[in-house]
Amino acid sequence: MEKLKRVRITTKGRKYEGLLLPSPKKEFLVLKLDSGYNVGIRKEGAKVEELGEVEIKQDAGSGKHAQKAGRGDVAIIGTGGTVSSKVEYKTGAVFPSTSPEDLAKNIPGLEKICTFHAKEVFAILSEDMTPAHWSVAASEIKKEIDAGVKGVVVLHGTDTMHYTSAALSFMLQDSPVPIYLVGSQRSSDRPSTDARINMLNACFAAANGPMANVGVCMHATSDDEECLIHLGTKARKMHTSRRDAFQSINVPPLAKVDYRSSLIEPYMKYKERGGKLKFDNRVNENVAMVYTYPGIHPEFVDKLSDYDGIVIVGTGIGHVPTNPFGDKLAKKITPNLKALVDSGIPVAFASQCIFGRINMDMYAAGRMLQEAGVFGHLADWTPECAYAKMCWVLGHEKKVEKVKEEMMGNIAGEITERSEIL
Repeated sequence: MEKLKRVRITTKGRKYEGLLLPSPKKEFLVLKLDSGYNVGIRKEGAKVEELGEVEIKQDAGSGKHAQKAGRGDVAIIGTGGTVSSKVEYKTGAVFPSTSPEDLAKNIPGLEKICTFHAKEVFAILSEDMTPAHWSVAASEIKKEIDAGVKGVVVLHGTDTMHYTSAALSFMLQDSPVPIYLVGSQRSSDRPSTDARINMLNACFAAANGPMANVGVCMHATSDDEECLIHLGTKARKMHTSRRDAFQSINVPPLAKVDYRSSLIEPYMKYKERGGKLKFDNRVNENVAMVYTYPGIHPEFVDKLSDYDGIVIVGTGIGHVPTNPFGDKLAKKITPNLKALVDSGIPVAFASQCIFGRINMDMYAAGRMLQEAGVFGHLADWTPECAYAKMCWVLGHEKKVEKVKEEMMGNIAGEITERSEIL
């Protein structure tokens, strides 16, 4: 049990209340506000009033775990991110914590949802993820599936979770069990944290749901009502901070889940449990994803020649600067893209619009792209999914025509047959 002083600090006409934390620098006071955020305040000129002491429990919940040793029905794979963090209130620091005991303590009620075991594969910020990390994660998930788990839950930071979910969808095709990535937009020391609800719903669906897809399980709304599971190749983070930041792009969510009412309601066709896993975690990291923009220099495109594959994220329904009318101020990059294709580099197109389908037959720019050898016509993939798929395809295929053929085929729901009004 830790006791911390609750104080009111007045400085420069403003007042702050919260728990006084140890400070790494003697000239500053560190205060944990009621919102959960920490703030540093310079001591000079600050008035500190003590309001009493508060006892801080280091752990939440009973600490009892249904299976303290051995294996459970659900494998929890830790890769980092806010959802797998534990708060040390003495310093206010947040650090990874994915042991079964800590998970049971930090996520009260988890032991009632399923039996589980946990393994930390790596503990990094999601922005530091690379295709090589995807490959390692896929290998660890395969080991769990081969060992007979009923489901896998991957703890992951939210910023690049949709890249990883897409990559795992290609590496772990036709999985006999569900594989759900779960994250948290708000850290576990904040009253508005979404870690517990997201985690409980992901584990409940992994243990009990009929689906066996790769998906992302996050808040359905900003309230703690239920979660949505998004297909791994169609999920995308669409907001920096909202708890319902993730959306399904161009398709409905895979399912709605609420562990409290034992609800798992599918919204679209899903892969049922069972079958034989098709595993291929080979990956090529030498792939570029580049957004076009007004004024992009053709010389910049030439510098992409060092890459083995490229995803050009253009505008609208299938456009990049082409300057078909010969305007003196405009630029064009189609000749440069053609040079890359002619040199043996596959170039795929994705749209910055996110929603909607590419149609490179509709306007001159799109037709010029196709003439240059750029592919993506009629695809409705997200840019991130197209990038992850290119990394994966180039991991096992070198011939450009074969790469194009495989990229344009629907492998894991990344390219739908028809566009729905959503």
